[in-house]
Amino acid sequence: MITVNDIVKSFDGNVVLNHISTTLHDGQVNMIIGQSGSGKTVMMKSLIGLHPVDSGRIEYDGRNLTDMSEKEIRLLHREVGMLFQGSALFDSLTVQENVMYPLEMFSQMTEEEMVERARFCLQRVNMPERAFSLMPSEISGGMQKRVAIARAIAMNPKYLFCDEPNSGLDPKTSLVIDQLIHEITEEYNICTIVNSHDMNSIMEIGDHIVFLKGGIMEWQGSRHDIFHAENEALEDFVFASELFKKVKKSNN
Repeated sequence: MITVNDIVKSFDGNVVLNHISTTLHDGQVNMIIGQSGSGKTVMMKSLIGLHPVDSGRIEYDGRNLTDMSEKEIRLLHREVGMLFQGSALFDSLTVQENVMYPLEMFSQMTEEEMVERARFCLQRVNMPERAFSLMPSEISGGMQKRVAIARAIAMNPKYLFCDEPNSGLDPKTSLVIDQLIHEITEEYNICTIVNSHDMNSIMEIGDHIVFLKGGIMEWQGSRHDIFHAENEALEDFVFASELFKKVKKSNN
């Protein structure tokens, strides 16, 4: 669980996060949503410790990130998995080698143990064995995203951060990736944080949603709560298209 208590973050006097408080639970997909410039990317980077906050507290299961030294933050990051926008796989490494990379960097496993763990993670995200020895350029965008998820969970993280996980994917593949993230979150009881503006993802897997506007937390709740939320800013953002307006109407 990650507890966010009254955090403030500014750059050159410009307040980007304005007294944000929320709790991000284990076994749930916690989504940070909002328009461009709302502060969601800064919030995610602040939660990871890349942007030290001006004030407030960020606690990882009671451990105060805001008081940690750089060494302590590096140790905490061993419990964190990252799914980067665009997958960010290493072009010069095979699929299996990409998944083994964090194990080589941060674990004390033997070569045999690393291979076994990498293959297990790839099988868990439903990658065909024939693809293990391929290069990232030889597989589809959807497969690359699966490999990136396998790499993110290789160290068996307690916390998983996903930055726009469906970026560049077609709607059908996006749905598959959403369900995979949700399954892994529940199966391993991970505290998953997703930065997204994909309405389909929000409606499909948003167990807990934090909606930011202008650096202020306008609303929080589940994907089910959205249909009954009385917040004009949220409604304008989520139900901007005619399709989602019809979806909302059918749920009221």
